[in-house]
Amino acid sequence: MPTIFYWGEDEFAINQAVKNLQAKLLDPNWIQFNYDKINGDRNEAIIDALNQAMTPVFGMGNRLVWLADTVICQQCSEDIFQELQRTLPNLPENSYLLLTSAKKPDSRLKSSKFIQNQAEVKEFELIPPWKVEDIAQRVREIAKEVGVKLTPDAIELLAESVGNNSRLLWMELEKLRLFKNNSAGTIDKKDILSLVNASNQSSLQLASAILKRETGKALELVNELLNRNENPLAITATLGGQFRTWAIVKLKIEEGEKDEKNIAAAAEIVNPKRLYFIRKEIQSFSSKQLLATLPILLELEYRLKRGAEPLATLQTKIIELCCLLVT
Repeated sequence: MPTIFYWGEDEFAINQAVKNLQAKLLDPNWIQFNYDKINGDRNEAIIDALNQAMTPVFGMGNRLVWLADTVICQQCSEDIFQELQRTLPNLPENSYLLLTSAKKPDSRLKSSKFIQNQAEVKEFELIPPWKVEDIAQRVREIAKEVGVKLTPDAIELLAESVGNNSRLLWMELEKLRLFKNNSAGTIDKKDILSLVNASNQSSLQLASAILKRETGKALELVNELLNRNENPLAITATLGGQFRTWAIVKLKIEEGEKDEKNIAAAAEIVNPKRLYFIRKEIQSFSSKQLLATLPILLELEYRLKRGAEPLATLQTKIIELCCLLVT
């Protein structure tokens, strides 16, 4: 389709996809004539982009018009919608209109429904940090794109190290590619340990330290995460997601559920094999204890959103969680 729509909060991943699109569509010798990037926050800019997309290609290759940060799927006047209806179905075969937005399209709008039908739509949302299987799958996909072969252990460790940070993942994979010097060799866990920045002090490790009542280590991890400019609310969201998973699994076990697939589905765990490790992590806790962590984490989120000082607030709640989990 000549119309392409990328949306989501993963700005770096969107920019990488745009670069790939440029390399695929544009002739480098004619790029200054056939490529336009237009900020899409004004109606005049949207009209300009639509008109540019209808302009015949000059020279060789294709035309690409990028309407960046467009609000067309959040608010769209009737005049703009009519222009969309007139233009998108009639774009020349070698002219492409690219729309990008950080915001999810409002499915109630006529413009969103129309673009959904007319465009190739791809989502670039950030993967929640606690969805470790999804992050590992993302590592596999990008490694294949970059041209790096990883062992299963290396994939797991790299996913733990970079979390849902797409920029960091690309940087580390490029480093690993250069290390192998484009050879056919496979990167193993030892290579990851020696080459990847040990900034793998993640929010998931913080959750694990709290579960083990390692108060000192947990407080050190909080300091390190904040010093790396991790968002306190993102840290809290990861803790909440992880403790929610632990609580649901323990609850289903105590209820007598035997089917691993049912337990995994209830806890939104993609890979049921992960339950083996979760069972070991929570075997000495009751569901009552694990469920009791959730109100504390909700209060932590509330205080942070009300403007509480992040370090002191996180430290206080982490100590409270560690004390709660004493068996």
